[in-house]
Amino acid sequence: MQQALKASQLPPEALALWVAPVDSTRPRWRWREAAPQNPASLTKLATSFAALEQLGPAWRWKTPVWLDGTLEPERGLFKGDLVIQGRGDPSLVLERVWLLLRRVQQLGVREIQGDIVLDNHAFAPDPQSPADFDGEPWRAGNVRPDALLFNYKAHTLLVRPDPARGVAWLQLDTGLAPAQDRVPLKPGPCLDGRGQLRASWVEEAGRATGPLRLAGSWPASCGEAAWPLADPEPASYNARLIETMWRALGGKLTGWVRAGNAPADRAPSFELSSPPLSDVVQDINKHSNNLMAEQLWLTLALQAGSEPATPEAARQGLRQWLRQRLGWPEDGWQLENGSGLARGSRLSAAQLGQLLQAAWASPVMPEFMASLPIVGEDGTLRREPERFGAARGRAHLKTGSLRDVQAVAGYLLTARGERLVVVAMIQHERAGAGRPVLDALLRTLAQSP
Repeated sequence: MQQALKASQLPPEALALWVAPVDSTRPRWRWREAAPQNPASLTKLATSFAALEQLGPAWRWKTPVWLDGTLEPERGLFKGDLVIQGRGDPSLVLERVWLLLRRVQQLGVREIQGDIVLDNHAFAPDPQSPADFDGEPWRAGNVRPDALLFNYKAHTLLVRPDPARGVAWLQLDTGLAPAQDRVPLKPGPCLDGRGQLRASWVEEAGRATGPLRLAGSWPASCGEAAWPLADPEPASYNARLIETMWRALGGKLTGWVRAGNAPADRAPSFELSSPPLSDVVQDINKHSNNLMAEQLWLTLALQAGSEPATPEAARQGLRQWLRQRLGWPEDGWQLENGSGLARGSRLSAAQLGQLLQAAWASPVMPEFMASLPIVGEDGTLRREPERFGAARGRAHLKTGSLRDVQAVAGYLLTARGERLVVVAMIQHERAGAGRPVLDALLRTLAQSP
């Protein structure tokens, strides 16, 4: 470890470390284990563990839908409003929005002589903008939470190289805004394909919802790629998407898509259920999905009775649960949100180790552990598997990364069959150079006799 730190030009004080058997409170290795550090995306360990224990692995979000009017199914005519109420479901991607609209059509609706009403009041309005954290509003991970969240309020730009024509073809999966259809191909290694393209949205009538333009070229060696991009007008995204998809399914709409309130005096016509929480937590932890983690964090507050759910209620709810569940002190630590996309959060390596040990002894351990990336195999730890050596396939670890943070935490099985809790956190202005330090730790632990 000292050699790896020296090679990375990092001081030993940049590292915090805590390693212990899953069933022992006596750490095997420790270094600055009580020092408060920014946990970055290791925060998601607390959010997902709390959710699995409080709600249960089989729990599902419900998105209620009302046909608020009269239906003439023989004519496919519905006179009234189609009302969709968001309750925080983070899994309403394109396919599931399509399923929701197909359910409406299966009830006999082909033409809506009224409005489509979207109710997102279960979460309090978010005052932040996608650009607040790092000044990059186009990053899909910076989209803000919404009780009614369609497709992460984002698009996926599909890039398909065509060497015979010397171009890479471009297509947006949502069809909401046209995009230029090609960029030039160029030779050379695939070092940073996305970095070779610069995206911008053309403004029309003062709003950035016009065509997507891309400058630059695509390295042919990068092959096909999918690039998530946040929509430049998130406030109107849901309305634009639902109307586009309804018309693409052959549906007619004489009114508008607008914000409103769901009926409070009668049951919905149907509810669309999300995948089970255990599946959603896998998406959150394996791919470090910030927006889904924030949706889950606010959902915990909503389920606890805070409606509309606010960040403060979610913050206090998770804090209270961690103090009661793990016996943490009142002061000396802080989690600003549920994803780790924050500068002021602080946890120690020993606290994260304690959380992981509690999760190991919990009834939800199988679902929690299965949600973590497998080293060298999937999620955020799938790339360059050779760097992990003997640790490849022997550990389930959550990663954390910010401008000045590199961290891993989870479970590792040694060569002799001992399961360890591993927490390693680097906080330094040169933290990005510290990945070899964490890799060296994992290789060493995996080979422990």
